[in-house]
Amino acid sequence: MLTISRRLTEPSHAAPPAMAFLELPYETRCRSRFRAALCDGEPAAVLLERGQILRGGDRLVGDDGRLVEVRAAPEQVSTAHGTDAAQLLRAAYHLGNRHVALQIGGGWVRYLHDHVLDEMVQGLGLRVQVEQAPFEPEAGAYAAVSGAHGQRREHAHEHAHEHVREHEGVLPPHLP
Repeated sequence: MLTISRRLTEPSHAAPPAMAFLELPYETRCRSRFRAALCDGEPAAVLLERGQILRGGDRLVGDDGRLVEVRAAPEQVSTAHGTDAAQLLRAAYHLGNRHVALQIGGGWVRYLHDHVLDEMVQGLGLRVQVEQAPFEPEAGAYAAVSGAHGQRREHAHEHAHEHVREHEGVLPPHLP
């Protein structure tokens, strides 16, 4: 069994071509430790640093030195289409308010299929299409503005604790 425990950090255009491929659904790409099979059927154990989400195109290094490219597997998603920017923004707001991971494209938003969310989005005037497609949601604000992976995770973790303390009626230590 191939063991994969390192993520390649150099840009994919600077790396040699991948020798193997690992096609995974979003839920699995959010985990740091799992068993899977390469696209050719070879079993693999993935043991990465915690707090990282794999994206389609990411490169991993096997214990034998092989370069393995991650692919986003097609899965059941709902793609909500609209021609009015305000409708799309409203749908994105309401889905985000429910902490739904969203992929955003020109004239559409996509999320993992959920019939309740589909009804809500249709009620906002969008046309929903249930389909099989790769799901690559937005990485989130902390991923876009911070430095290293560990810093992002620590900041997000710290930020979440501040919200918990606020809701418990306790102010974070840096506020009077």
